[in-house]
Amino acid sequence: MRTPVVAASAVREFARGGYHGTTIADVARDARISPAYVFKLFPSKERLFVAALDDCFERILATLAAGADSAADQGPDAVLEAMGGSYAELISDRTLLLLQVHAQSVADIPEIGQAPRAGLKRVTRFAKTRSGASDSAVQRFVAYGQLCHLIVTAGIDTVPDEWATILSHGIRHPA
Repeated sequence: MRTPVVAASAVREFARGGYHGTTIADVARDARISPAYVFKLFPSKERLFVAALDDCFERILATLAAGADSAADQGPDAVLEAMGGSYAELISDRTLLLLQVHAQSVADIPEIGQAPRAGLKRVTRFAKTRSGASDSAVQRFVAYGQLCHLIVTAGIDTVPDEWATILSHGIRHPA
């Protein structure tokens, strides 16, 4: 059993139950291995959670790269838009999105706190480098992504009120 399989199981389990609600045994069960073997690969729950986050951000970066590569126009705005479209498809599954939300809620745990920042750093640098966009355009791209997170996690796009329409106007996520 390789660590990527266990990390993928950790992504699913931590996304479902959060850091505090998920045990090593839950991850082991999903990976179909013993909890002792999980501990051999990841000596602490914190390290396992960080491995799940690393896996999450690897998937995000691969998705952003595929989106950028698919843009018919390779101008900065078109590349950012294509990356955003690919990301919207990725988070329609909600697993990676929920893991990120759970990571934000436990970022005060020293062993974990650095991982979401490192992932966001990689995403920001990738978006800047790959698109060639200005700093302010990359900031808007990331801010828009965070709004998408809020819309998806809170189900705002299903609320038939004016405030919800204002927030979700023009934002589409695959069902």
